[in-house]
Amino acid sequence: MEEVKTLEFAVPTKDQVSTTNQAIFDNLNKALGFVPNLYATIGYSANGLERFLNYQNAKSSFTNKEKEAINLIVSEVNGCVYCLSAHTVVGKMNGFTDAEIIGLRKAESDSPKLEALVILAADITKNRGTAAPENVQRFLEVGYTNEHLVDLILQVSEKTAMNYLHNLTKVPVDFPEAISL
Repeated sequence: MEEVKTLEFAVPTKDQVSTTNQAIFDNLNKALGFVPNLYATIGYSANGLERFLNYQNAKSSFTNKEKEAINLIVSEVNGCVYCLSAHTVVGKMNGFTDAEIIGLRKAESDSPKLEALVILAADITKNRGTAAPENVQRFLEVGYTNEHLVDLILQVSEKTAMNYLHNLTKVPVDFPEAISL
């Protein structure tokens, strides 16, 4: 039987990326105090990091708290420990408690609106873009709109891309590691 090689991805350093990405690394360092390993890994692409950050930081109909709820459930469904760890930190920065973060990862919330959001986000993620009609209906009944539905798909796709990148590369997690559920 032929041995299967494990892929090994080293996190690129600033001098190993394009000049465009070097400037972005500097900006990330100023803003965050470090360049997260997953962002640095995107730096392998001469244009990918700028493109991704523009997409990630684009305006949305969701609040930052709602975006974090989506990020947490999508990362849970996709089994991405890196993004779960990062978004546990960011979720706390946006006002979620540890218990609320665990609940969101289980598609549960004391807020009917947030619960409808994470249930639909989980359904869309699990079913590759489709969802049970009752989950879409509940989402709309709690006050979300068609604009929110479009922005939800965009948020799921943005987070799924990062989840896939980490699930493939397995670069080291440089945030306090999220607990397993």
